[in-house]
Amino acid sequence: MPASEVLDVSRLIDERKLSAFNLKLLVLCFLAVLFDGYDIGAVAFAGPYLIKEWSITSMADLGPVIAASLAGIVVGSPVFGYVGDRFGRKAAIIGSMVAFGIFTLAAVKAGGVRDLLYLRFLAGIGLGGLMPNVNALTAEFSPRRIRATMIIVMFSGITIGGAVPGVVSASLAPEYGWQILFYIGGIAPLLLAIVLAAALPESIKFLVLKTERRGEILATLLRLVPGGQFRGDARIVIGEEAAAHAGFRPSMLFAGYLKWMTPLLWLLFVCDLLSFNFIFGWTPIVLSQAQVSRETAALATSVFQIGGTIGGLALARPIDKFGVMPVSLSFMAAMPIVGAIGFLAWSAPLLLGILFLAGFCLIGILFALNALSALVYPTAIRSNGSGWALGVGRFGSAAGPIIGGYLIDMKLSPTQLFMTLLVPLGIGTLASIFATRIYYGARMRGPAVAD
Repeated sequence: MPASEVLDVSRLIDERKLSAFNLKLLVLCFLAVLFDGYDIGAVAFAGPYLIKEWSITSMADLGPVIAASLAGIVVGSPVFGYVGDRFGRKAAIIGSMVAFGIFTLAAVKAGGVRDLLYLRFLAGIGLGGLMPNVNALTAEFSPRRIRATMIIVMFSGITIGGAVPGVVSASLAPEYGWQILFYIGGIAPLLLAIVLAAALPESIKFLVLKTERRGEILATLLRLVPGGQFRGDARIVIGEEAAAHAGFRPSMLFAGYLKWMTPLLWLLFVCDLLSFNFIFGWTPIVLSQAQVSRETAALATSVFQIGGTIGGLALARPIDKFGVMPVSLSFMAAMPIVGAIGFLAWSAPLLLGILFLAGFCLIGILFALNALSALVYPTAIRSNGSGWALGVGRFGSAAGPIIGGYLIDMKLSPTQLFMTLLVPLGIGTLASIFATRIYYGARMRGPAVAD
């Protein structure tokens, strides 16, 4: 290759077919988010044991414990987003896994609600750092034509992981106690962090922005294209983003069309995560109090997660083709579906069916929003963009369980409880319609912002 020739890594990645390199990366990131999903869900399944062992009488006391890790995510997402854009996606991913692994493992020694609340908050900081960086890493090695699909397939690990604590709770917790949920949730990510340190590649697009790491760029190119011929003195760029930013400033998240897209994306995350965590955190307890059989109540969360995994995968290709529009349609569909949950508690088959559809919409939306957060921001601020969106969105995550606890203590019926979710879902519907118009307007005016 002549020294004067420019090597555009964006074009190289976009023109390549999926390879063993892509599949290996997908598996590693999938496993990382699987443990993230497990850890978030573990405390909800530990809840019934904690209520009995610690003599908890008010659901409002347990709500903050369920929400604590979600509140930690509010802090961790932008903090580790900054780490990812400053020091690399790989360092941020491993650091976040070590952080939530250590504090989850420490939870086995919690002696009461306050101890567990603090430990779950600290674990949440690590949990918050994982998603923006695996999003960025997956996006930056994926061809544009299937980028959203790759992100969504990767992200499906979080719902599969979220279903695993139910199995552990049913099969192991009766013998080993609620602590087994946190032993597994702490040790497994620490072991995976060791594997990732050896096997996970750094984002080549991130490396191109760090000119002092040229040797790593060439080494990563050879991993991506085995046997490729790359001259050491070639000029390597990222399409239209050849120039690196000197540093991150929050104002970058509001440049150009992002001045509208960023706040709308944040609002969509808040509305969806509030509704999702309300249902995920409280449905088993609400159904048990409504005289629904224990078996049906136990199945509810798993069916909700299964529906979400299928919904997320179903939205993958539409997101690649149509951008925000599938999110808008899903929000619209979620309103009557979620509103109907409380009306169907009398029939186990109908209840489980409507929860499946609720998961299909709400978790499907979450999958899509994670993909969009990686699509709308350029490489130089992608981890920060995703991190801030996820961090702000977690205000909704934390609010869902807390609001649910207070509403349950107010003795609202299941019908009334689920009907309250029409408020955030209605706001999300309107916000998604505006976001669709802005996204398409930006695409009509020129090339997509993200490389």
